[in-house]
Amino acid sequence: MTKTIQKRGTIVALLLAGSFIAILNQTLMITAIPPIMVEMDITANSAQWLTTIFMMINGIMIPITAFLIDRFTTRQLFITAMSVFAFGTLVAGFAPNFPVLLTGRVIQSAGAGVMLPLMQTVFLMIYPVNKRGTIMGMVGLVISFAPAIGPSLSGWITEQFSWRVLFYIILPIAIIDIVIAYFVMKNVTEVSKPKLDVLSIILSSFGFGGLLYGFTSAGNNGWTSPITIIVLAIGAIALVLFILRQLKLKHPMLEFRVFTYSIFPLTVSLGMIGFMGLIAVETIVPLYMQDARDFSPLESGLVILPGALITGIMSPIVGKIFDKVGARWLVISGFAIMVIGSFLFTILDEHTSITYLTIVFALRMFGLSLVMMPVATAGLNQLPKRLIAHGAAMDNTLRNVSASVGTAIMVTIMTQAETIAENAGNLYPGIQAANTAFLVLAVITTVGLVLSFFVKNYKPNEE
Repeated sequence: MTKTIQKRGTIVALLLAGSFIAILNQTLMITAIPPIMVEMDITANSAQWLTTIFMMINGIMIPITAFLIDRFTTRQLFITAMSVFAFGTLVAGFAPNFPVLLTGRVIQSAGAGVMLPLMQTVFLMIYPVNKRGTIMGMVGLVISFAPAIGPSLSGWITEQFSWRVLFYIILPIAIIDIVIAYFVMKNVTEVSKPKLDVLSIILSSFGFGGLLYGFTSAGNNGWTSPITIIVLAIGAIALVLFILRQLKLKHPMLEFRVFTYSIFPLTVSLGMIGFMGLIAVETIVPLYMQDARDFSPLESGLVILPGALITGIMSPIVGKIFDKVGARWLVISGFAIMVIGSFLFTILDEHTSITYLTIVFALRMFGLSLVMMPVATAGLNQLPKRLIAHGAAMDNTLRNVSASVGTAIMVTIMTQAETIAENAGNLYPGIQAANTAFLVLAVITTVGLVLSFFVKNYKPNEE
């Protein structure tokens, strides 16, 4: 029994470490973009692809992960995904020019996209239902803490050293993870060897990839841009065809029937609102600080850091509370706190202090820590074991889509609000724009609060 627990602990540690560095890379480039622009002589529009492409490839890979988990052993999939990620990190770290750096990010994200759904699936397989909250609290740490600490870590390292050091730090961690996994990782999922449906992969890639790119393009180029309209249309059509095909296949690549299980659609929706808010706030706060108030990238990163630390500390605690009381009151309390934090962000002015921004961001992150893990676990707990991989992939895919949609909407709102404020003769149009964007976010978060009252504490599915 002790040996089994030790093996389980090693598997958990390996998956947590791999997923943490993989998800950390989603936001690691945000504050490193300016020095990269200078060194490689590229525009801001080109440089933002370092973050955009990572999320886009992630969004393409995550739906495919459910098929990969059914097709390959845990050990095969983990070592392959981490090896791909490590190779991409190596390419990016030593990139002599921007195309090679972007290629490195594409390779990185192809491996990273597999990690989170794989981790969630494995954890729910190896732990009994009465312990799932505790272990999923560790997953919550990765989901919220890793992307939140990315800008802070990136800001400090690029200011002190070189942006390349970001990759040099991650590479040895990835290699160590792979070496240990080679010797100790065991298979814990059921391998059913489903047939590869090439058309499903093509439709999924164009569908999810198109939507992610389209919404990102809307944030950069506007909703009326021909590129935005064409790509969104292609993405929407491909996604509809993908869904229709999955409903007809005996062994679908991604099982959409997970939405027929009790509260799963509701918990996914709440997770999307929570994650969209996280990425939106992390986008708006630095823009407000750097563009409207002339703070440095490091200062804007440091504002985010305490909130990230709070999330990291709270995630395991929330997991234990979840095991005892369920999701309902945790989620309601979390959304209530997030609503308060969102409205406190709507009254920024030219004198707002770093202390105020730090406290309000930390407050909102505290609320988020009460939401993300409980809604994910409550939803996945309702699925039979054979569908957990599909549920985890679906949940993570839609969170990525919501983050892209949220960012695009917020950037568009800020741009339009700033133009209106300038035309009205406002002395601080950038500040007015940030307040407007936060007001919209506060309304969306309030919708999440209302929906949270419909969360019930159902008995977990034991199938």
